[in-house]
Amino acid sequence: MRTWALQDAKARFSEVVRAAKKEPQTITLRGEEAAVVVSAEEYRRLKGRPARVKPKTFLEVMRACPYEFEVPPRSKDPGRVIDL
Repeated sequence: MRTWALQDAKARFSEVVRAAKKEPQTITLRGEEAAVVVSAEEYRRLKGRPARVKPKTFLEVMRACPYEFEVPPRSKDPGRVIDL
């Protein structure tokens, strides 16, 4: 695990994030451990959450619905006539 001083971590944040994908990164403040940066996957594992899943499309949600829907018949009324 690599240790970063806070000012170095701020200046090279994208590098800290890339390194966190491989292993946790420790951030120090005035020489004392202040924070640890971990990957999103590691965070979910620690919190006991499942891996991120792709959201369903509207069509997939509607097809999975257990209810039957009936489309009401269209009206044959042509509407009103307007003189311009």
